[in-house]
Amino acid sequence: MSSKAGAKPGNGQAKGLGGFVFVPLGGTGEIGMNFNLYGCDEVWIAVDCGMGFAGPEAPEAEILLPDPTFAVSKREQLKGLVITHAHEDHIGGVARLWPQLKCPIYATPFTAAVIRRKLNEAGLGRDAKIHIVKPGGSFELGPFGLKYIQMTHSTPESQALAITTKYGTVLHTGDWKFDPHPVVGPLADEAALKALGDAGVLAIVSDSTNAMVDGHSGSELDVKKSLKALIGDMPGKIAVTCFASNVARVASIIESAVACGRHVALVGRSLGNYVAAAQEAGYLRDVPEFVPEEEMGSIPDDHLLMLVTGSQGEPRSAMARIAADSHRYAVLGEGDTAIFSSRMIPGNEKKIAAVQDTLVRRGVDVITDDDELTHCSGHPARDELVKLYKLVRPQYLVPTHGEWRHLSAQAALAEDEGIRAVLLENGDVLSLSANRFEVVDSAPTGRLAVDGEKVVPLKGGVMAARRRMLFNGVVVGSAVVDAAGKIVGAARVSAPGLLDEQERLQREVEGEFLESLNDLPASLRREDAAFTDSARAVLRRIVGKRLGKRPIVEAHILRI
Repeated sequence: MSSKAGAKPGNGQAKGLGGFVFVPLGGTGEIGMNFNLYGCDEVWIAVDCGMGFAGPEAPEAEILLPDPTFAVSKREQLKGLVITHAHEDHIGGVARLWPQLKCPIYATPFTAAVIRRKLNEAGLGRDAKIHIVKPGGSFELGPFGLKYIQMTHSTPESQALAITTKYGTVLHTGDWKFDPHPVVGPLADEAALKALGDAGVLAIVSDSTNAMVDGHSGSELDVKKSLKALIGDMPGKIAVTCFASNVARVASIIESAVACGRHVALVGRSLGNYVAAAQEAGYLRDVPEFVPEEEMGSIPDDHLLMLVTGSQGEPRSAMARIAADSHRYAVLGEGDTAIFSSRMIPGNEKKIAAVQDTLVRRGVDVITDDDELTHCSGHPARDELVKLYKLVRPQYLVPTHGEWRHLSAQAALAEDEGIRAVLLENGDVLSLSANRFEVVDSAPTGRLAVDGEKVVPLKGGVMAARRRMLFNGVVVGSAVVDAAGKIVGAARVSAPGLLDEQERLQREVEGEFLESLNDLPASLRREDAAFTDSARAVLRRIVGKRLGKRPIVEAHILRI
């Protein structure tokens, strides 16, 4: 039977860990934020460093990152950050978290090109050292023997990582599938997987995203054929949105558009970055010249296809701005079509539906994978998982990359194939030893929020204030006083979303605020700091009594 991590012994700091251990810090029990550590006799490597979307449970944030505290505590022994592939849920945290890790980065040429652009944008291009490893290549980091194994996925050069130590070998799959007809890149290297199995594999740490899906995940070639048929029959402008990092899908869309006599425009900065990185690494070399955004208006509607970012309904994305008719150059309206060529990441359903609904209101025909074959998953369904088990023949399976229902489904599947499965949560420290394959300690975990150019704790003061404002609002009171502390004129209270369209109540609140300020001792009103604190307390009491809420309250006292 599969085993749950259960109680986590130790002090929660995972100190003094010898042997071979695996510590997921993000991406286990959730979608996104993949960040993992492997330790061997107190020497460490990190595998992937991704971001995730904030769901309904964190409406105050948009982008989340795994908390690297435990990895940072091992920084002196951290030999490198090894990247499996170039999707945002595996590399989206690199530029923001590398300043705390400060270790070398190892990646294939395409992935390195994408990461380099991110680091350059963050001003870290000269600081972070990127070592390029060819697909299928081998290298060593301290006690770790590492080998990339080519897999198929929806972005080029997706690699599984074989990690060999004196304690045994683990296959960390990254994201993968067995695509018989990949649009970009070669087939999965099944011979290398079998050879690894022949040499003996202790465990597979495996992608679980589609572990509940029977059969096979499908082929990108089928999606390309479907898109070509759809686009060929459509009048008007067409906008297709997918993940910018899904280079296979980008290639399918471009090829389909060209075959149907349409010019292609890239709308969204991340698309340009990924296409440039792909071309730098030798992919997408035979695509036609793209139409600049500012020249799209000169192309007849029936001859234009816009490849657009924003498949997840991100509020500032190109597709969201097109739907709101606020994009500077891209326009969709009556008789045009928007194709969503991606799956919904859990937590993004409402945002995506809102964008799609706005498009429909504008007369745009919206097509999703519920209507036509516009998407196939890049992750293995159950038949593919079983095929991997038979090639590699591990003693153990550790499901990762998925929510709990996905992890449990893969664990049960592995058990049916005679493989013992161990279910983990972020922070579990798993001993990777044949005679002690179990959770032996726990490490601190958490989530960080991207706030503009900053990274802050999701549960810290900044996000807590943002959350409080979201649900309870913010109230700002202001008053002008002279040097003697006498209030000049009327007091003003601003409370967006609380007092809007309630003029009488606002006047009453402002009147009570002024009266209460005048009741404060004159000596207190002559001290700016004390007066401001008292004004804030007075306004908080008034608002609580009048509105029955506890918003964030600020007071501004202007002395003349």
